[in-house]
Amino acid sequence: FGSRLLAQESQTQPPNALLAPKNCASRSTKMSAKGAKIFKTKCSQCHTIEAGGAHKQGPNLHGLFGRQSGQAGGYSYSEANKKSGIIWGEDTLFDYLLAPKKYIKGTKMVFAGIKKPKERNELIAYMKEASA
Repeated sequence: FGSRLLAQESQTQPPNALLAPKNCASRSTKMSAKGAKIFKTKCSQCHTIEAGGAHKQGPNLHGLFGRQSGQAGGYSYSEANKKSGIIWGEDTLFDYLLAPKKYIKGTKMVFAGIKKPKERNELIAYMKEASA
């Protein structure tokens, strides 16, 4: 009986609709909205994230995901950042944002970090969306 019900549902919904929770998109949107507030209060003093945004005390973060650390053109990075070899993704950014100076010893970034995992996840959700 269960497999017939599943077969009937799959005929009326796109194939991937059965794989993702129905509220997944709204949860992601809420995380991104909260992350935007976190970015504004904790990051925007030193960073921009929009395409073509200026470098400030820190580099513009557009296109960050998948990029190697220390590689945004036109920004003067510390040697530690350039030589770290980190490829920025959700996992590396999650660890970095906890304590940047511990993650990359010798970085110029003066930010103390974000201790709460939920806040880091919300910020990363926003950054991933805003920097794509």
